[in-house]
Amino acid sequence: MTATADTPNAAGFTHKQILTILSGLMLGMLLGALDQTIVSTSIRTIADDLQGYSLQAWATTAYLITATLATPLYGKLSDMYGRKPFYLAAIILFIVGSLLCTVAQSMYQLAAFRAFQGLGAGGLMSLALTILGDIVSPRERARYQGYFLAVFGTSSVVGPVLGGLLSGQDEILGVTGWRWVFLVNVPIGLVALAVVSKVLRLPKVEKSKVPVDWFGVLMLAVGIVPLLVVAEQGREWGWGSVGSVICYVVGVLGVLGFIAVEAKQGDAALIPLRVFKNSTFALGVGISFVVGMAMFGGITLLPQYLQVVQGSSPTLAGMQLLPMVVGMMTASIISGQLISRTGRYRWFPPIGAVLITLGLFLLHFVSVDTELWVVMTFMAILGLGLGNLMQPLTLALQNALPPKDMGVSTAAATFFRQIGGTLGVAVFLSILFSQVTPNITDELQAASARPEFQTAVAEGVRSSNPVDAALAKGLVRQDHSAAGEVMRDSSVIQQLSPPLAQPFKAGFAEAMDTVFLTASAVALLALVLVLFWKEVPLRTSGGIAARAEADAAAKSIV
Repeated sequence: MTATADTPNAAGFTHKQILTILSGLMLGMLLGALDQTIVSTSIRTIADDLQGYSLQAWATTAYLITATLATPLYGKLSDMYGRKPFYLAAIILFIVGSLLCTVAQSMYQLAAFRAFQGLGAGGLMSLALTILGDIVSPRERARYQGYFLAVFGTSSVVGPVLGGLLSGQDEILGVTGWRWVFLVNVPIGLVALAVVSKVLRLPKVEKSKVPVDWFGVLMLAVGIVPLLVVAEQGREWGWGSVGSVICYVVGVLGVLGFIAVEAKQGDAALIPLRVFKNSTFALGVGISFVVGMAMFGGITLLPQYLQVVQGSSPTLAGMQLLPMVVGMMTASIISGQLISRTGRYRWFPPIGAVLITLGLFLLHFVSVDTELWVVMTFMAILGLGLGNLMQPLTLALQNALPPKDMGVSTAAATFFRQIGGTLGVAVFLSILFSQVTPNITDELQAASARPEFQTAVAEGVRSSNPVDAALAKGLVRQDHSAAGEVMRDSSVIQQLSPPLAQPFKAGFAEAMDTVFLTASAVALLALVLVLFWKEVPLRTSGGIAARAEADAAAKSIV
């Protein structure tokens, strides 16, 4: 029976208490979700001010590495020693990291402080989902997980707007505008810390006598760090360069070493290998990895399309993503309510995978002349797919393993989705950048035969606009090197007059079409995997209640 506001569930929590706890968890998740969207919008301004434009990727890479590595560690430690201390620790680390980023004086310092911040970020999402899994049953949980997706949806719209607003100010209250990008985390984090400290009351967990698998953590770092670094930097280095090859070799050896260590550690392992013997969980993790590739790879390109081809500012591009966000939130709420009422989730992942594949495939047809409302419609379809797939996927993975592994199962799902997302972004951006320059060159050559473009070039030579003049003079000399120059600063396109900008926008749009087609193929693979995924009946009790029942049963046997 569904709990009313005054009726406690099997774990002893009323609906009102669950919502109160949820408010603290959502604030914690908001920290991580909002930070990523704000920083991604502001990073160019930050790098320019710190005189480290060429180093900006390292600030993102450092954060990504520590957040990804910390995720499974939070899951395991919380299973061993309890959730609340580690969730509070994650918030504190994130707040301190944010304060440090605020005072960074160079890109090297910022990268180091972002790495520290990532140590906290690794626990914000996975532990929030794990705690929810503790206090409500899988069937009830579907009602509440939609709130978490709402946090991500809100951050994807508010983040770019807030990032553009803050980084665009010279000073706010005597502090450089972009530094507020990190400083804004502090009040949110302090409120989250206060709320979680006060309202989160979980049963004490008997401290585990099993030692922490620190050697496993070390081997995971040896395996994952080089692979994440090459995924982020390989495009600049060259995928076949000496540095990239070294990262491949060290990464593979590290992963093999990690598997060997985990096999030896058994149940004490950071990620016990026995969990992969559960076919539902193993296939679900694979689906998470593939969906992460398609989702993050595809979504990353949408703001670029809106900014480069449609000419939107970063702030406006964030607002134009609203149809995808609304679609995701709507599908999440509807699927959550239906799962809660019926106890069945089998058909939502296939529906979601079909819509994701369809949405990405339709985006493949988007061109430089496509009306914005058409693009938004395709984004809405993609959002509906994500809402139908992501929530049931997390729910099913938590339900697949015993309650004692709640932390491990949630963290592993998050970990593999992050790895898949990183790989997807790296692969799809590489495809984009390999296609853009030749496509723009072809478009410039084709445009040069059109009378209207020839007229625009002639006018551009005499233009007072220095960008128009430089491009026109180069084209008169039949120098198409401008196609390559755009890769270093795409904002140049917005400074060109519309006739001269047209070939550049068309070249970008064609390159993005190739990427969206590739992403839809990856999503199709996820759909195939989902069709082979078996439904496991949802448990009727949350993690706390289920563990209490298991302990009582064990004592009765003794």
